[in-house]
Amino acid sequence: MSFLNIDSVKDRTFDAIVIGSGISGGWAAKELTGKGLRTLVLERGRDVRHVTDYPTTMMQPWEFEHLGQIPKALRDANPIASRCYAFNEDAAHFFVKDNEHPYIQDKPFDWIRGYQVGGKSLMWARGTQRWSDYDFTGPARDGFAIDWPIRYADIAPWYSYVEKFAGISGNKDGLPQLPDGEFLPPHEQSCVEKHFTNEMAKHYKGARPVIIGRCAHLTQPKPIHTQQGRGQCQNRSLCQRGCPYGGYFSSNSSTLPWAAKTGKLTLKPDSVVHSIIFDEKKNKASGVRVIDAHTKQMTEYYARVIFVNAATINSNLILLNSTSNRFPNGLGNDNGLLGKYIAFHNFRTTISAEYEGLLDSKTEGIRPNGSYIPRFRNLAKQETDFLRGYAAGFSGSRMNYTDNNGIGEELKNNLFDRKYGNWRVGSHMMGETIPKESNFVTLDKDQKDAWGIPLIRTSVAYDDNDEKMIKDFHEQMTEMLTLSGFKNIQTHDNPKKAPGLDIHEMGGVRMGNDPKTSLLDKWNAMHHCKNVFVTDGACMTSNSTQNPSLTFMAITARAADYAVKEFKKGNI
Repeated sequence: MSFLNIDSVKDRTFDAIVIGSGISGGWAAKELTGKGLRTLVLERGRDVRHVTDYPTTMMQPWEFEHLGQIPKALRDANPIASRCYAFNEDAAHFFVKDNEHPYIQDKPFDWIRGYQVGGKSLMWARGTQRWSDYDFTGPARDGFAIDWPIRYADIAPWYSYVEKFAGISGNKDGLPQLPDGEFLPPHEQSCVEKHFTNEMAKHYKGARPVIIGRCAHLTQPKPIHTQQGRGQCQNRSLCQRGCPYGGYFSSNSSTLPWAAKTGKLTLKPDSVVHSIIFDEKKNKASGVRVIDAHTKQMTEYYARVIFVNAATINSNLILLNSTSNRFPNGLGNDNGLLGKYIAFHNFRTTISAEYEGLLDSKTEGIRPNGSYIPRFRNLAKQETDFLRGYAAGFSGSRMNYTDNNGIGEELKNNLFDRKYGNWRVGSHMMGETIPKESNFVTLDKDQKDAWGIPLIRTSVAYDDNDEKMIKDFHEQMTEMLTLSGFKNIQTHDNPKKAPGLDIHEMGGVRMGNDPKTSLLDKWNAMHHCKNVFVTDGACMTSNSTQNPSLTFMAITARAADYAVKEFKKGNI
């Protein structure tokens, strides 16, 4: 005869469970606790507390053993992680090491991860642009993917809601393809960026705007930000170390502490989610199976509402691994599309140039963002031989150099005599890729990780549409730079640069109106398991050209509001 430990089950039962503590998971925690639900947040990585667990944040360059560089042995041991621009001596401790969490690449894919409380919100690049109806209606207009079940009007108030809390700097630019938001004062363009902006307005009559980038930095904190304990951005541009001032938005400095203040939050780091438990009698999920990261012991936790925010690929992994008699191929996967239609942003190519004017000015100080060129291709109509379009970053600085000749006092004087050359500018493309069934992730049938969970297999690649877009970016940017008086224009493309380094992977559990072609409804609830919500990148039906994190936040806040209302009605 077995005995049930009622107290133990009670201690492991909550109103809601959130899987993941990154950008979307932090927002789910904030919204669910703020609306009264006792919420358990499960994070597979270690605990990281704001300020106290940022070990390098105040270090000077000379205090690093390798002057900020990654030693060759560590770089050789981490060929995937070391390809990320931020994987340096000051931030490597926030990145997943290759050998600790392996995966199988059927096609080259550089999966960049951050397993700790706060996830990648500690290391993200902080670009925050709204989507427009050009993006939400794109599949229906252009004939790719499936129609989004929501439009800009559905998400616009939630963009405003999260922008006010997170703190977003930017200008009101009045662009239909890039709606304005609730902005703090913008950063300033350099004089060469202003020159390019003015030239574009002159030559293209407003059709190809160049604006200062919109980013999640507190340029002028409001009371809601000081209530979070956050301060003004110091423009140090050391953000990947963790910001002790809370100058940029992260789960650690903002949403998780806010949720904790409600008294409704239980945060469990070192908790590797194995799968979601499906109750076939009630036809809904009843909880999750969790493996202790260190002891490998499995524990079950229970809740009426479950939010899956483990980041795109891990969210797909968890759902694929959540099998039952009802769902032998993964939770909610009646149509067999779970894990399919993965998309990403094409960051493969760049362009550089020089400008011989403006020699009475130079670059001083540091700025945490650059200028931004919103998408201008295929907006109102199809005008190219490829679908969709691209946005681009744009920034410029004055080249400087010193004379290293001489010895003693002569050398010292030479080093102090900094000389300036021409302005150099650079632009990187952020191209929208088309979600395709042939871009997918799945579980390996034999190989498992250290916690007994099947390894994920990635099969994601560029296609002909991406190649045509790269060619167009080179042609259009060369024309734009030439018209603006730039010289020495050079394009750079690296076909060997695999998908993944954009760190913007999306899809696999896409939203849609029809359960035959999608996994989630317009509220991000699973069609066939209504109390499970997916609101991270996995839910995206298409991926636009904008940085996605702001949309993840808005979608999460919207879905949490709906989930709490349904919870209180007793519908879930």
